Amino acid sequence: MKILALDTSTAACSAALWLDGASLELFEISSKQHSELILPMVDKIMHESGVSLHQCDALAVGEGPGSFTGLRVGVAAAQGLAFGVDLPVIPVSSLLAQANRHLTAHSLCAFDARMSQLYWGLYQLGSSGLMQAVTEVMLSAAEEIVLNPDYAWTALGTGCDRYRTDLKAGNAGVHVDFVSHSFPHATDVARIAVEYYAAGRMIAAEQLAPHYVRNKVTN
Repeated sequence: MKILALDTSTAACSAALWLDGASLELFEISSKQHSELILPMVDKIMHESGVSLHQCDALAVGEGPGSFTGLRVGVAAAQGLAFGVDLPVIPVSSLLAQANRHLTAHSLCAFDARMSQLYWGLYQLGSSGLMQAVTEVMLSAAEEIVLNPDYAWTALGTGCDRYRTDLKAGNAGVHVDFVSHSFPHATDVARIAVEYYAAGRMIAAEQLAPHYVRNKVTN
């Protein structure tokens, strides 16, 4: 299984090539340069691996939520590459990719949505060994997020970094471990895409669109 994966949904920009269980990835924190970085990353990975796009089974991309500009860059790059070699595309939630960066029993993943709000979701470790969503992707203020006190939680993502104090205040008595400065990686997008590919969850490139959650631009 060969899957090229991209993620530009946050300040992190990454590309990865999944090769039968192994991943070759390039990753950089650079919130304003995604459009300059992503295609050179792809070129470098394909050159170093000796694999061509024609040899890939699919192209996966973090569809959002996240930065409006970042999502547009990632989706446009994925569409252009997929059109060029007639590859199917596998959209993957960027929050789910974030959850799979740290495999824990229960996690809260949240991105800063600006306007004093978060894009967030709750996730748990599934039988496949990957994190699975237990809520839809939500948009709300941090104080509206209430975690089940019966579980220990791991909190990940830029939203948890920025609103840690508010999340702690709203969940007094709940065990929450905060992992600072964690971002979704293209490797995690690829790992999820392998499972989706097996389930037939592919689309044509022209059907791909960012999952903004909120329509008002906040970049």
